Amino acid sequence: MHEGQLEVTVELVEGLVKDQFPDWSALAVRAVPSHGTVNAVFRIGDELAARFPIQPGDVAEVQRELEDEADAARRLRAMSPYPTPAPVAIGTPGAGYPLPWAVQTWVDGTIAYDADVAGSTAFAEDLARFVLALRAHPTDGRVFTSSGRGGLLTSQDEWVADCLERSRRMIDVDALTRLWADLRTTPRTEPDRWTHRDLMPGNLLAKDGRLAGVIDVGMFTVSDPAMDLQPAWNLFDPTAREAFRTALGSDDVDWRRGMGWAFAQAIGCLWYYVETNPVMSRTAHHTLTALLKAA
Repeated sequence: MHEGQLEVTVELVEGLVKDQFPDWSALAVRAVPSHGTVNAVFRIGDELAARFPIQPGDVAEVQRELEDEADAARRLRAMSPYPTPAPVAIGTPGAGYPLPWAVQTWVDGTIAYDADVAGSTAFAEDLARFVLALRAHPTDGRVFTSSGRGGLLTSQDEWVADCLERSRRMIDVDALTRLWADLRTTPRTEPDRWTHRDLMPGNLLAKDGRLAGVIDVGMFTVSDPAMDLQPAWNLFDPTAREAFRTALGSDDVDWRRGMGWAFAQAIGCLWYYVETNPVMSRTAHHTLTALLKAA
């Protein structure tokens, strides 16, 4: 998916586990099929999951990122009414793999891509409960400071313009350009709230048609609360979308900012992953098409 991407195999993971966590060496290691773009994931036995960053990086920087993610995972678990991963350990670089890596608890369920929940009002209401639970916790004065998605929509102008140009043969870019021009100026008066910020279908787990867990906590922080509205367009059909909105109590301004954040995320994935991660690219196309229809 990425230039210089690190290759991680079952055999490599087995060796790292044996060397660094010998108490787990008898547990079976299995690769987890994933549409994710940041980590290769492997199960260790039935209760653990190892996550290996697949993009080359500085060892100290990756170590800090994994420690920050572990802190975020602990904080999210204290807020969430649904299961989320708990940090267990951080591995060190070893034979065949040059970076630190993380071990978390495994959260059982079927990813929403494969669970037929796009039209489920019950699943939409469950997810709204999760979003509202995060928003309800005090931020203790924290504010969003990143240059990424989560502050003001206009901060994404340059990125969106570049991505629109790269997507000209894939979708109606002229219509999307007009839509972005409208969404980008949606006002914001709400303060930052705790947000997952990456509620993609691959990060939502279902069991028996209900929300069973939420994974991939690396982007969890305080930000524009409308960031967590993205499933309205990347997953739900119009009926479930309306149930999600009603359960959240989103007004028109909040909802349109959510459309803007869903747009900014999807337009980047559409062209970038068209060959290397077709599921992500198709999800982006679905999202952008849903936004055009809803506008």
